[in-house]
Amino acid sequence: MSNNSDGVFGALHHRDPVVSENPGSANIYEFVEEKHIDDVKSMESTKQPPKLQRKLKGRQMGMIAIGGTIGTGLFIGSGSTLADAGPAGALVAFAVMGSMVFFVCTSLGEMSTFIPTSDPFNHFGARFLDPALGFAFGWNYWYSWMLTVGSELVACGIIVQYWLPNLNSAIWSVISLLVMFSFNAISVRGYGEAEFWMASLKVSAVLVFVVVGILTVTGATGGEFIGGKNWHVEGAPFKDHIVGVLKACIVAAFSMQGTEIVGITVGECANPRREVPRVIRSVFWRILFFYIASILIIGLVIPNSNPNLVSASGASDIAISPFTLVIKAAGADWAAHVMNAVVLVTVLSAGNSGLYACTRVLWVLANEGKAPRLLRRVTKYGIPLWALGFTSLCSAIIFCISLAGNQSVYVFLINLSGLTGMGFWLGISLCHWRFRRSYIAQGYSLDDLPYVASFFPFGPVYACTLLVIIIIGQGYGTIWPKFDAVSFVSTYLAIPLFLVFWLTWKLTKRTKWIKLMDIDLTSGTLLEMEQNGDIEVFAQEEGGWRKYTKWFHRKSD
Repeated sequence: MSNNSDGVFGALHHRDPVVSENPGSANIYEFVEEKHIDDVKSMESTKQPPKLQRKLKGRQMGMIAIGGTIGTGLFIGSGSTLADAGPAGALVAFAVMGSMVFFVCTSLGEMSTFIPTSDPFNHFGARFLDPALGFAFGWNYWYSWMLTVGSELVACGIIVQYWLPNLNSAIWSVISLLVMFSFNAISVRGYGEAEFWMASLKVSAVLVFVVVGILTVTGATGGEFIGGKNWHVEGAPFKDHIVGVLKACIVAAFSMQGTEIVGITVGECANPRREVPRVIRSVFWRILFFYIASILIIGLVIPNSNPNLVSASGASDIAISPFTLVIKAAGADWAAHVMNAVVLVTVLSAGNSGLYACTRVLWVLANEGKAPRLLRRVTKYGIPLWALGFTSLCSAIIFCISLAGNQSVYVFLINLSGLTGMGFWLGISLCHWRFRRSYIAQGYSLDDLPYVASFFPFGPVYACTLLVIIIIGQGYGTIWPKFDAVSFVSTYLAIPLFLVFWLTWKLTKRTKWIKLMDIDLTSGTLLEMEQNGDIEVFAQEEGGWRKYTKWFHRKSD
């Protein structure tokens, strides 16, 4: 047992008797031991049903997190940010949203390592706030990623049209769905390995893109020296000022959805205590390089008035992603085909991760009685096949609706999914605020947490404030100077949907807000799972790099 575990036992075993009378802060040592004995007796007499298997390794978790973030939004949606906000506006939008996502991920990392679960949004909301909010967060998250998978199917068909413009894009979208379903229907280890290699290809592509972009800007590829001249054309560096930035923030939010998937993989991670903090610590550098560097290169090479950006009217224009345009600007027409193939793989990978996230969240909702019981079924390989099938069917329906017009539906899904994503990011920040306050109020020590989020309470407060401002203000362009009813509805539809989920559970179950001292901090924790043998205990590592960066991840009071 690691020192962290011994610290929790020792600290809580010698607590004041008056404090320990509270149910939420009872003597955890006796609780865990008694529950462990009861669980052993129960397992001896009852055959356990199939459940999720903890077979994801650290390298797979890291690539799953990366794979879920590098997809349609970055490779295709980034074009609309340049068209809407200009090069500087797009850069500001991605920088602001990147800083917010960093704090959201550190908040999620602290809670997920303490309480490993495959649906942190529903579970933490119900545990730290209100069961009705947990219900709404869970379904909100499923709904968001289900829409995202549908939009990825749309993108797959459009991208293939770059090579085969006369062939119906629906054929390729159906094939893409079958590929995503197949990857998720195998064992979680097989899914993790497939995602690892697809994400590796995407990372390599971004590295090559940045290098080629730098060479193109400096004229090293044989063309003219570009420098910063595209920051001085009409509509640059900022287009439509704050309105343009807010529009770009929605696309940036959509692009960065997936960074929180690491919180879902905790439920199938072989070693959450070691691997989750490692992945969370890399979030900042992933955002800095993959997003900020890419958007900077795109803004330098491509003028915001380029007709081939997403804001153009033809489906063939969206097929030519900004990444492909940069490669073509370097004078390598053959490389454009290679880059477009990479974009296709990235879309498949992002949809694959989204389908994985949807399936696990829906499975947990079913196990907690918040979704049909049929969806609880798991194969002997640990795959929630019924939840996977239901989600795939819903995403296919969303895609079928898009057949009436690819581009308009694609933009609609970006707006809706982006705002929905902001909703559960807001929920994560609120849950972390409540979790840390309850943890301190009940007498626990931060030294016993497997991972401690940096800059508390600034992190969750900053994230919540920024998210509220963007959620309210991002629809400004749909109201002024002229009211656009269709755009207004597509922008804010996620809010009434969330309220419907919340009020339905609130009124039917008559749930109440949970007080700090009543929050359960003992059951379902990583410590309890290690004690029960559900998770193998690994020795903590303290390598040179972790010591070097310890100042950045210092523990706050």
